[in-house]
Amino acid sequence: MRILFVTASRIGDAVLSTGLLAHLARQYPQARFWVACGAPAAPLFEAAPFVERVIPMVKRKRSGHWLDLWKATVGHRWHMVVDLRGSALGWALPTLKRRIIRSSWEEQHRLVHLAGVLGLDIPQAPVVWTTPEQDDKAAALLPDGAPILAVGPTANWGGKQWPAENFAETVARLTAPGSILPGARVAVFGAASERDSVRTLLDRVPPGRLIDLIGAVDLGCVPALLKRCALYVGNDSGLMHIAAAAGVPTLGLFGPSSEVFYGPWGGHCASVRGPRSFTDICHAPDYDYKSRDCLMLDLSVDKVTAAAEALWARTIGGQHDADRLGDGAVQA
Repeated sequence: MRILFVTASRIGDAVLSTGLLAHLARQYPQARFWVACGAPAAPLFEAAPFVERVIPMVKRKRSGHWLDLWKATVGHRWHMVVDLRGSALGWALPTLKRRIIRSSWEEQHRLVHLAGVLGLDIPQAPVVWTTPEQDDKAAALLPDGAPILAVGPTANWGGKQWPAENFAETVARLTAPGSILPGARVAVFGAASERDSVRTLLDRVPPGRLIDLIGAVDLGCVPALLKRCALYVGNDSGLMHIAAAAGVPTLGLFGPSSEVFYGPWGGHCASVRGPRSFTDICHAPDYDYKSRDCLMLDLSVDKVTAAAEALWARTIGGQHDADRLGDGAVQA
């Protein structure tokens, strides 16, 4: 039995679909899954034990990537095709069952929308899979010791990227003596191409406590690294969703994107924004979606620090968390 699972190009949306894939794997334990997704997101699925093949979709002119996917899949017999892209492919392949997403403008979290594809009433929380090799590499990069504050200071659009100097000040407050994470190590995540945009943060974290992971690992290893962190603070991004899926207390920073639709999911997560709503920002007369300028300047360090402290107080407590602080690891 084979099931084809067609999911997103962007990393964040692909992460949000993992819970649905895990649900299908539990429902059809004998099935072999093929996952088609954008090339950047492909490493997220390669460690899943029930996935037989991952097909990275590289965008081509005139939708040629869809033709490539059709050629790769049309010669196989499918028990089910799940298409979260709402493409014509879902109708073009012979299959016993097909589940194809429909557009929705309801004000609900993306996970609620995805659950409806399978007729589920309960949203399926995202998950991450790692290999023993990835876990070993993560342990080498983030060895046991002082707890680790993970920071995701980048985003796929400048409008969603809180200033690096604000992250630096927030990190200083959260790791100062008497704070929630006194003396914590600070792991900074991001792509190699994003280094210049966060150099202020890297320069202001004490060298003895900085763990610079900018461009240091591939995406497949990131979940294993985040599992070893005590707290995550970062912009609305795919990395934020990976942190939440890894079980780390996760604080997402929002501005010109909606936490209602895309907030980090789970009781161990929270979102924070400035005084303006998503609608206020994106309906303002001077709003320009082509601009790379930050649209989160009204989100203060005070408010982010307070939100992180509140999340910590809500999620950390008891012997379980004393153990977690002792070795710097968070179990997913």
